[in-house]
Amino acid sequence: MKRILVVEDVEFNRDLIVQLLEDEYEILTATNGAEGIEVAERERPDLILMDLSLPVMDGWEATRRIKAQVALQGIPIIALSAHAMKGDEDRARQSGCDDYLSKPLDEDLLFQKLAKLLGRS
Repeated sequence: MKRILVVEDVEFNRDLIVQLLEDEYEILTATNGAEGIEVAERERPDLILMDLSLPVMDGWEATRRIKAQVALQGIPIIALSAHAMKGDEDRARQSGCDDYLSKPLDEDLLFQKLAKLLGRS
């Protein structure tokens, strides 16, 4: 079973994503960018869903640090952002994100992006 790390500080959002994905994927969680890096280093998930607005270390910096590590740089990262402002998707991709989703999440689009980046189960 593929493993997805959900890095999200808002408990309601994190729980929603976990409930949405837990039947098809093993889910790991982190509540801030620094913790997200630690879990990624320890667990080597198959994909990371990274909120960009996080405490301790934001998702932009956490993504840069994950992608800077040779052992982790191949892990696809999908940025999650409630800031659907012009330029955010470009900025997320420049930080190293492989894809981008705005909140509230479109469930169908999320599953399409997961299938594309992880391959169909």
